[in-house]
Amino acid sequence: MTDLSTFIAGLPKVELHVHHVGSASPRIVAELAARHEGRSPVPADPEALADYFAFRDFAHFIDIYLSVVDLIRDADDVWLLTHEVARELARQQVRYAELTVTPYSHVHRGIPASAFCEAIEDARKRAEADFGIALRWCFDIPGEAGLPAAEQTLRIALDERPDGLISFGLGGPEIGVPRPQFKPWFDQARAAGLRSVPHAGETTGPETIWDALRELGAERIGHGISAVLDPALLAHLAERRIPLEVCPTSNVRTRAVASLDEHPLPQLVEAGVPVSINSDDPPMFGTTLDEEYAVAARLLKLDPHGVAALARAAVDAAFLAPAEATRINAEIDAYAAGAAR
Repeated sequence: MTDLSTFIAGLPKVELHVHHVGSASPRIVAELAARHEGRSPVPADPEALADYFAFRDFAHFIDIYLSVVDLIRDADDVWLLTHEVARELARQQVRYAELTVTPYSHVHRGIPASAFCEAIEDARKRAEADFGIALRWCFDIPGEAGLPAAEQTLRIALDERPDGLISFGLGGPEIGVPRPQFKPWFDQARAAGLRSVPHAGETTGPETIWDALRELGAERIGHGISAVLDPALLAHLAERRIPLEVCPTSNVRTRAVASLDEHPLPQLVEAGVPVSINSDDPPMFGTTLDEEYAVAARLLKLDPHGVAALARAAVDAAFLAPAEATRINAEIDAYAAGAAR
């Protein structure tokens, strides 16, 4: 029997909650910082980034995150970031990832929408050829930028409509950013065939999750960990099979949860809520998807068989074509069977 860390490292996976800029490795952040040295507070030394990414709270995390966004100045930067994120995911045996992309943040800083979409699409196709990973896009409203950002994100999504675009999201701070105000834009995105995947219930209570479900038509919830505070919500999520995208280390690093040992993942699973395990902004949080699977295995007391079931749960929660989902699940099953021998 393969030991658990080795098993996780080789396990085929999908990643459903990972941010485009937030996935930039220290090497790439440092390279981008060096390109724009003197115009950014971000260190150009990869070793110094660990201290720079020590977040006091969620608001501080947003400030630091936006300083990294500021490093993406042109379409070449966008392409480099996208291709390198795919490389890092593929190294962890990720076969398919739904990458949360925030076009407003880049277009607002001067990159034309068409150039931005062309860059991510070209990098997506190259990454599939180079690394065997399929990327898809969730275009994400940065909640802190308000309704103008919602309008521009929707316009970019519908006017440019890159081939990889499959869903519409809402990120950024939850406190002071009510979900219902974004309903008109989610309604239009859903009418155009995009799936609804807002963040909710990470740093706020269950009512934010209810708002995401009732007002935004959420089909999956980003984070959603405060659902444990509302038995009726837990029952609703379990009965309707609405998955939560759980990112344990992220929740600790942004101070949404006090410690990994206090993370509500076990209560969510015990309540029958579908969950996927994800990395969110892995280099910023000093983690990887492999490490998040190891955390989940410890919290849930899983053996390799249980870890493989977690991987299949993520496939089942993905917006994959049925044939692709079947193919990846079969690969997971074959890998697990081989590792058990």
